[in-house]
Amino acid sequence: MNRFLTKDFLSGAMFIAFGLLALYYGQNLAIGTTVRMGPGYVPRMLALIMMGLGAVICLVALVSGAEPVEKPKWKPITLVTIGIICFALLFERAGLLPALVVLIAISSLGGEEFKLTEVIANMVVLAIVCTVVFKIGLGMNISIVRGVW
Repeated sequence: MNRFLTKDFLSGAMFIAFGLLALYYGQNLAIGTTVRMGPGYVPRMLALIMMGLGAVICLVALVSGAEPVEKPKWKPITLVTIGIICFALLFERAGLLPALVVLIAISSLGGEEFKLTEVIANMVVLAIVCTVVFKIGLGMNISIVRGVW
């Protein structure tokens, strides 16, 4: 029973589960042929590859006996999830920059060590990179700060 509760085995099982989910939700998409691929061809192939990799990972875990699963750390999981939800809620209402600042601030609190200078530097660099990539580079119609730019 301990071999089924290892990180590797559970990771492989997760790959298989995601592959099965992709196959289920993509079952109504036309597959087509290799030459004329339909909209369901790539998702189905990726799902099959993912399931194959998951099976290999599970088999290797059963044969080798990897390290057991440790208890999850709830603080980082919770704070990163809250940060992503806040980003999603703020993005259209306040713009990219305020949403990024809130996401980074909340998510940074989930780490082992919190250094304000590093967090501020992270905010500045990510704000510049996201502005350059999404607004200038890709020309997306998003507001950086709502009502300003």
